[in-house]
Amino acid sequence: DLVESHTLFELAVCTAYAMLGKTDPVAAAAQVVGGYHRVNPLTEHELELLYDLIAMRLCTSVTISAHQRKIQPDNQYLTVSEGPAWTALTLLAQLSPRLFLSAFRQACGMAACPGTAAVVRWLETHADAIGPVVEADLRKGEHLVFDLSASSADPVCLIDPADVPRVSDALFERMRGAVVRVGIGRYDEARRGYTAAQYRPAGSDADEWRTVHLGMDLFMTPGTAVLAPLDGTVHSFANNRQPLDYGPTIILRHEIEGAGELFTLYGHLDPECLQGLYPGRPVAKGSRIGAVGDPSVNGQWPPHLHFQLVTDLLDQAGNFPGVCAARDRALWLSLCPDPNLILRIPHLPKPESGRSPEEILAARRTRLGTNLTVSYEKPLAIVRGWRQYLYDQLGREFLDAVNNVAHVGHGHPAVVRAAQQQMAVLNTNTRYLHASLVEYAERLCATLPEPLRVCYFVCSGSEANELALRMARTHTKGTDFIVVDGAYHGNTTSLIDISPYKFDGPGGSGAPPHVHTVPMPDRYRGPYKDHRDAGRRYARLFGEAVERIQRGRGRLAAFICESFLSCGGQIVLPPGYLAEAYRLVREAGGVCIADEIQVGFGRIGSHFWGFQTQRVVPDIVTLGKPIGNGHPLAAVVTTPAIAASFANGMEYFNTFGGNPVSCAVGLAVLEVIEKGLEPATVQAAYVVERMKDRGVLIGTDGPFRNVLKIKPPMVITTADADRLVDALDRVLAEPRLRCLRAVV
Repeated sequence: DLVESHTLFELAVCTAYAMLGKTDPVAAAAQVVGGYHRVNPLTEHELELLYDLIAMRLCTSVTISAHQRKIQPDNQYLTVSEGPAWTALTLLAQLSPRLFLSAFRQACGMAACPGTAAVVRWLETHADAIGPVVEADLRKGEHLVFDLSASSADPVCLIDPADVPRVSDALFERMRGAVVRVGIGRYDEARRGYTAAQYRPAGSDADEWRTVHLGMDLFMTPGTAVLAPLDGTVHSFANNRQPLDYGPTIILRHEIEGAGELFTLYGHLDPECLQGLYPGRPVAKGSRIGAVGDPSVNGQWPPHLHFQLVTDLLDQAGNFPGVCAARDRALWLSLCPDPNLILRIPHLPKPESGRSPEEILAARRTRLGTNLTVSYEKPLAIVRGWRQYLYDQLGREFLDAVNNVAHVGHGHPAVVRAAQQQMAVLNTNTRYLHASLVEYAERLCATLPEPLRVCYFVCSGSEANELALRMARTHTKGTDFIVVDGAYHGNTTSLIDISPYKFDGPGGSGAPPHVHTVPMPDRYRGPYKDHRDAGRRYARLFGEAVERIQRGRGRLAAFICESFLSCGGQIVLPPGYLAEAYRLVREAGGVCIADEIQVGFGRIGSHFWGFQTQRVVPDIVTLGKPIGNGHPLAAVVTTPAIAASFANGMEYFNTFGGNPVSCAVGLAVLEVIEKGLEPATVQAAYVVERMKDRGVLIGTDGPFRNVLKIKPPMVITTADADRLVDALDRVLAEPRLRCLRAVV
């Protein structure tokens, strides 16, 4: 295979095969080209040739495979790359060669679109030649700038983006209060509101939402006129009807003297503006080209004009990306310069990027203890949480499958509202009477079995377990504790002492004399594995622990155990384990503490409390993490007898425990959990109505009318069934239904 040829050919071959099997061939190819360029620099001319060479290599590959298949039809190895090569060619045929060239240039440190600089210079130096896009004078302050970034605390951003009516009302109410006609949504702003499927392009490792805004939004009342800022012609137009797309869209082409061409894109218009248009139709500067559409026709957005500049349309017509993925930000900003070059809004603040993850990490290492760890090799700078998702500073979405604290969802409106309202009224301590304290205690105790009826409120799970140990010692006069191997119960000194996960781990010094470890009841790795009586067998090992305590002249205070073992490896306790363990502990004079800090409040699914799966009632229960949905709240609930022993004359007081704000938050979390179990009657009725709109008739059933009734005649065909399922799938995915769920 040794030949004398252009080295560029070798790069083309390598890149072609690197693209095989990749859902984003542009990104895959650009990574190879960029890496090659850093070692063996490429010229601009070579980059211009590269796409054609890659495509030719793929064509050669499928041709050779077809030829070899005829010669040796049974030799599958000879055609191993044929399928992936055809897939890659199909993807390439759907993309502009200039998109690849732009990506290659960007990867090599060159301007992705070299013609953009000349256009920008012309716009910067010819302000007098540029007309307005709307009738309002944006240069004299007839506007209000909105912060719609992923990290924004603007009240508009606290509303579910799918609830278009509420978002629209909030935007225009702010504008009316500021007495302005136009609201501004900024260019190059990373947002989280692009939730339709088309905003999630395939990525090499994971699908990444397109979040970075490439245009500017001008929020205006429906019917507001839209004007052409420059002489030009109609390049293309379309009604992009897909939900959360542009709706009616016009793209104008402008000849820029000495700089080539510029395209201006106008999205979310009224459909009437498309009538009578044709490609090439002249458009004069200042002429009306359309009007702002309402949500019923503009792609289901709050009424606004999306205005965008484009220097290379990449062979597209009637549509062009208005948002890009954060990983491609530099590339698309090169293709789409700042629209304010035409709008000329003075002193327009640019979106704040804030500290980079690297800067934050460096500051942490300087100002915080180094054993305060961060997750992941490349730590995430998280700026927002919403429902089950977390968002970084670039608006990138991560499905949060690890934070059990945000039990009812990040930023749940009811929980946020409860905290805000109570904080504005009163936040003091338990030395004063406030009804929310006893109301929350009553509601919390109502979820627990008798005789768990006395509450103590604290600020963290560690405080809760610390208090539980004090209660156990006071009630039993004991000093010793039994714990399960691998357990973790908190970060205080006494809790580290009873946490094998810590004292047997890095930096630990082993169990202190008063702590006695029993084996983890692991049905996979433990000594009894999945024996049918594994629970009782593991529990009988408590007898050995009790004997050790008695031999050492100690006295058992308590056995503390998570109802599901979290740090131990998410271990489900075998049936009968806690029942037998509790019996033996109580016989030895100890009390039983159920650590529900990680698994309580219904997190295990089948029961509200983990200990209920074992059919036991502990003497003390500790609660935390999900109790406040992220608010620093925790609790200890015990029996009247233990509470009476604890009231030995020494006052118990916690400065922040049980404060009105914490109680309001705790109540809100309980209410959300309970409401989440309410029948979805309203939602079911909505689905029935929307199915009717799609030509499919179904009904509701059940005492709460929350069951969808589908009972067609038996002559229904497969095609009919497919139509029904497809319609139901589309209705269940509608944003409006999601908003109804949020209300319940």
